[in-house]
Amino acid sequence: MNIREEFLPFSRPSIGGAEIEEVVRCLKSGWITTGPLCQAFEGKFRELTGASHAISLSSATAGMHLVLLALGIGEGDEVVTPSMTFASTVNMILMLGAKPVFVDVRYDTLNLDADRLGEKITPRTRAVIPVHFAGAPADMDRILDVAGRQGIPVIEDAAHAVGTYCRGTHAGGFGHMAIFSFHPIKNITCGEGGMITHSDEELEEKLRLLRFHGIERDAWKRYGKGGNPEYDIRLPGFKYNLTDMQAALGLAQLSRLTEINRRRTEIAGLYMEGLKNVEGIDLPGIPEYDHVHAWHLFIVKVKSMDRGAFMEALSRHNIGYGLHFPACHLLSHVRERFGENAGTLPETECAAGRIISLPLFPDMSNEDVQYVCKAIREILRHPPSIRTPKPASGSGMGSGS
Repeated sequence: MNIREEFLPFSRPSIGGAEIEEVVRCLKSGWITTGPLCQAFEGKFRELTGASHAISLSSATAGMHLVLLALGIGEGDEVVTPSMTFASTVNMILMLGAKPVFVDVRYDTLNLDADRLGEKITPRTRAVIPVHFAGAPADMDRILDVAGRQGIPVIEDAAHAVGTYCRGTHAGGFGHMAIFSFHPIKNITCGEGGMITHSDEELEEKLRLLRFHGIERDAWKRYGKGGNPEYDIRLPGFKYNLTDMQAALGLAQLSRLTEINRRRTEIAGLYMEGLKNVEGIDLPGIPEYDHVHAWHLFIVKVKSMDRGAFMEALSRHNIGYGLHFPACHLLSHVRERFGENAGTLPETECAAGRIISLPLFPDMSNEDVQYVCKAIREILRHPPSIRTPKPASGSGMGSGS
């Protein structure tokens, strides 16, 4: 096949005239830090999820940190999480002195296996963190049932899940807490950013204080019209606030969510059709329960050849890709600290050695998708026999999350 000249990236944010116009409007307004646009963005997320509260943040990682802190999780506590997740979750658990307890996933959907959750819960368990992986919802009814019987809060990792529904409820609307991400590869972006949604009246004030130095009033309430610059600090906090400049972008993106996710779903359908019956790969599994998939990622599992050789072949075809994610229980610092070994999470480990995230973003053309499918079929028909060694300095292979 002919190799395309232009590189097809793994992801690219869909930014149009409306987004640019709203950001420029904010810049011209004279107020660009946390203010009325952040409040409006939070309001839109309350509407989307049905949660009572929404708190905008500088990142989803910041959100995970604050939620774990607000729940009082610390030394000696355990938090159950899939190993198939981004390392930021594990890092935040460790930074608070708690221990991540890893539960296996389903090989097909890469979501937490609710059948295995109960065996991981102990008297020290303080939270469970399911991931709505790649935009497919975790089985929240069963997870909430298992955790609820022990009185354990469930924190939804909804970083992949803007537009994801499980049995009619949007991710983030299940009553405990959820954390969304607005990284540039996500379905909607603020450049960087995150959002906590929850319905816990007791924790609302604490989360907002922790977000910004423990100060009881944000900058808009101190320096906006009618504001009062005096303040007190109620508890030590962090600098985790989102800016209005970012919220302007997020609001414009959110107004296009239906359009953005419709196109992502169309692209996923083209991949499913173009790669069906192709030997040597497994396509994404689809949850059996009622749901709406946000198609944040389209992940195939390469099983008939070396994955490194497959990635290099994609590169030669000028196709970008990602890896979501290395198994967290096998990361060096986790193994060294807790003595984790291969073989403890068989489905996770099998999937982690095979997964590749293919290009998926709204501005891809149908021809782009067809090109990727054709390249994959050719690579699998004529697999490279030897993988080229990595340069000593290392090189990136796909975008982070």
